[in-house]
Amino acid sequence: MTHEKLFGTSGIRAKIGDVINGEFALNIGRAIATYLGGEGNVIVGYDTRTSNQLLEHGITAGLIERGCNVIKLGMVPTPLSGYATYKLKADSGIMITASHNPSPYNGIKIWDKNGMAYTQGKEKEIEKIYFSKNFQELKWDRIGKIYENKIIQEDYINKLLNIVNIKTGLKVVIDPASGAASYLSPLIFKQAGCEVITLNSQIDGFFPGRNPEPTEANLQDLKKAVVATDADIGIAHDGDGDRMIAVDDKGRVSDFDKLLSIISKKYAKKGTIITTFDAGMCVDDVVESAGGKVIHTKVGDVSVAEAIIMENASFGGEPSGTWIHPEFCMCPDGILSGLKIAEIVSHEGKLSDLLDALPNYHNIHEKVLANKEEKIFVMKSLKKDIKNVFTNIKNINTLDGIRVEFNDSWVLIRPSGTEDYIRITLEGKTLERANEIKKTSINLIKSYLNK
Repeated sequence: MTHEKLFGTSGIRAKIGDVINGEFALNIGRAIATYLGGEGNVIVGYDTRTSNQLLEHGITAGLIERGCNVIKLGMVPTPLSGYATYKLKADSGIMITASHNPSPYNGIKIWDKNGMAYTQGKEKEIEKIYFSKNFQELKWDRIGKIYENKIIQEDYINKLLNIVNIKTGLKVVIDPASGAASYLSPLIFKQAGCEVITLNSQIDGFFPGRNPEPTEANLQDLKKAVVATDADIGIAHDGDGDRMIAVDDKGRVSDFDKLLSIISKKYAKKGTIITTFDAGMCVDDVVESAGGKVIHTKVGDVSVAEAIIMENASFGGEPSGTWIHPEFCMCPDGILSGLKIAEIVSHEGKLSDLLDALPNYHNIHEKVLANKEEKIFVMKSLKKDIKNVFTNIKNINTLDGIRVEFNDSWVLIRPSGTEDYIRITLEGKTLERANEIKKTSINLIKSYLNK
């Protein structure tokens, strides 16, 4: 992080002691209060990380010092904080979390009145205030107040249960990674009529059972547990519960694009589906076959949310399992997403059969280590050289990184907005073609890094 920018693709994230510390928390609280005009109500929640209460105290102090009231939720999953902001008609909401990043990281996400993440424009305004320290004037007679709200949790549970219909008896293994969904996700699935088995559901900010990012490598125990218990489905969350990845009845981590296609098909008849440039061809095929339309946008839940509103879409989601259900709230909700997939499985049959019936493309995700300066250099070089590296290019899109499309494949190269990586997402109709694009892309990026 530099002194010009705080926000990445999804809020602010950094290692504790780097940029994020007690002083940061106090000043970001002051900056948000100043942006809100020194008045109004702000929701504050946090996940299970060891540094969360430190940051909660600092942010709360900054907010009330400059005139805002704080409504404290305590330890909650991210979707509940977004929902509470919308439902309680707060002026803003703050979730203290580093999402899927490892234990030493923390950060914040900021919600607008509708439960949607702040847009890039609003984030820039917060950054200007933060770095200039041009805060709202401190007045002894305008100090804000602190309230607590635990009732909203019951409202959240009841609302979720009212919009899903899962056949009784579905056996589900839930792995919340000891994160913020550890209590609520198993509870809600049980109340929805499922037989629930849990893994890593003890609340622990060290994430002792697995890394909070729900990847294939991190879900080996869940895969085994689904098979060993003869479960119908496994549900994995990230550290703050805004994402969901499923394991099918055969113990396979679901292909991200295929899982997104299954849920998108359910909404396709209602109209437009929003997804990101890193989503695969399967999503387009399935949605269009069901009579819907797909619109692609930048990576990041705020970009998806903005497009949902602009296009009046019925659903929006990223292949990462970050899905937004606008009929409920504009905040990504991993618990609701898991419930929706469980609902489909309970009515339509085994998840393995549903997945295997979909078009089979070869999708590969890679990442190359690169710091901020290296990422800037690589992306500038790629824009200049990309046409000379690949042949038979059908289209090049630079709205979010560089997406190169061919007749039988595509590749998206973009700098991570949250970590020191350049991410490569690609897809081919054959494995040979996918591996060819992967090798070319990695070698090209590394050639720039070695200069």
